[in-house]
Amino acid sequence: MTPRELRTYLDRLVAERLFLSVMLWGPPGVGKSSIVAQVAASHGLDFVDVRLSQLAPTDLRGLPVPDHESRVSRWFAPEFLPQTTGRGGILFLDELNMSPPTMQGIAQQLILDRKVGSYTVPDGWFIWAAGNRKEDRAAVFEMPAPLANRFLHLSVGPDMDSFKAWALERGLTEEVIAFLAFRPSLLHKPDPQQPAWPSPRSWELAGKLLAARLDIAPAVGEGAAAELDAYKKVYQELPSLEAILSGKGSKLPYPDEPSVRYAVAIGLTARAKTPEQALHGFLWLVERAPAEWVQLFISDLLRLWRAQGRMGELAELFATEPRLKNLAAEYLQLMGK
Repeated sequence: MTPRELRTYLDRLVAERLFLSVMLWGPPGVGKSSIVAQVAASHGLDFVDVRLSQLAPTDLRGLPVPDHESRVSRWFAPEFLPQTTGRGGILFLDELNMSPPTMQGIAQQLILDRKVGSYTVPDGWFIWAAGNRKEDRAAVFEMPAPLANRFLHLSVGPDMDSFKAWALERGLTEEVIAFLAFRPSLLHKPDPQQPAWPSPRSWELAGKLLAARLDIAPAVGEGAAAELDAYKKVYQELPSLEAILSGKGSKLPYPDEPSVRYAVAIGLTARAKTPEQALHGFLWLVERAPAEWVQLFISDLLRLWRAQGRMGELAELFATEPRLKNLAAEYLQLMGK
């Protein structure tokens, strides 16, 4: 499934209070842990992220401490495990199958019985886990069949539409979003021969490096960095997006090159901060651009403003321009809103 579909599925599990053990499978850098953190935040849940591959069995089970009065040992649980019910939360066991079999055995007791040693998971806590697949060239161990059989198994892969929606919402550098919309094959392209390669996670890092005017090759590799550097030259051919958004773009032509068109559509979406600017951008496009580019703009704008809780502002915009209202209604239906 796509990251967006995974988010919807996990949101539903939380909303229905289904405390089922979930195992997320996917390649490195696709955003598994970020999605789980977003689900926790959106539902007001606490979030505990435990990297099992970095722990020893005693780190999870706790340490035996002698009780001299009763002459027995009691297990003292680690402080990072949830201690109280409170508002509930998600206990996320990341890198589960990168941990050795002995560690997976301890985790199995925690996942299946919701307890380990003398520790019991408080009520209201979901236990979810994640790991990489063998085909991702990750150093993973085989998951024991009894453990695997107790999970819901959800596989997630990279998806440009999901990444673009997330990146626009997060305010990722505009050049990165437009470039990947033009070259979606570079969203996730593992290279076992190089330490740095393109993935949604590394493109997020690249955006921060670009904003700081630093080389992005250490994040995404030399090849992808060179391609982005070449793509950035299209910004010299852009019409003035500020003029368009302010309603002063009537004399500005629409570009012919697809690479520039992606930059225009993404740029107008990212820079439209008011309903008036969005309307000006839409009208400029609808008078000049083929229908698919108008649709690209409006669909991205709807997803972004919905994520920002600004659909009420767009309602006023729809009432002002019937053509925008009709097109937006079509896309709301396609998006299942």
